[in-house]
Amino acid sequence: MNVVFDLGAVLLTWEPVALVQNQLAPHAPTAEAAHALARKMFHHEDWLGFDRGTHSLDDAIGRMALRLALPADRLSEVLAPMGERLEPIPVTVELLASLRARRDAGEDLRLYYLSNMPSPYARVLEYRHPFFQWFDGGIFSGDVQMIKPQREIYELLAAQYRLAAAETVFIDDSLANVLAARELGWQAIHCERPSALPGQLAGYLPVSSTLSTSKPSVRA
Repeated sequence: MNVVFDLGAVLLTWEPVALVQNQLAPHAPTAEAAHALARKMFHHEDWLGFDRGTHSLDDAIGRMALRLALPADRLSEVLAPMGERLEPIPVTVELLASLRARRDAGEDLRLYYLSNMPSPYARVLEYRHPFFQWFDGGIFSGDVQMIKPQREIYELLAAQYRLAAAETVFIDDSLANVLAARELGWQAIHCERPSALPGQLAGYLPVSSTLSTSKPSVRA
């Protein structure tokens, strides 16, 4: 079985509304305003192009500042260190560690990631988090100039690592990304609560093994 993880809001914290509330409060003084600003910032081509690797962070900030009347210098302070802001989610990193242990013990498991992540952040994450060494492979959107839910990025991962659709389960916090995977014949889990993921994934894995019998260390 191939298990393919998204990163943001699955293995790493990604809370755009909280980011806006904490870092851009003068521009979003209410919860409603913070939700609206987060959507305008991160669900627009200004940001998606950076995710895709088709323009730089400076370009994204310049466009965003102009479109939303936000100070470019403050946006740079908030967005440039995003790779350092994304922290591991303990419950799902423990899950990944248990899957790694099962694979290394001889079970037919392979572990991959498929993430919408700009290349500058990806390089920081690879350096900061030892769990990237546990994967058998993966793709960051910024490295291939494609993003989920674009069909081609799923097909690229499948071709690169010879993933059979019927033997692949994909995990993502975005329903659109999950539905795109299912259209390719992959099994897929919509991860709305990381704490629920171990139980959700157990149903896709061999019944002879469990995900909860031990808690292996997350150290590399």
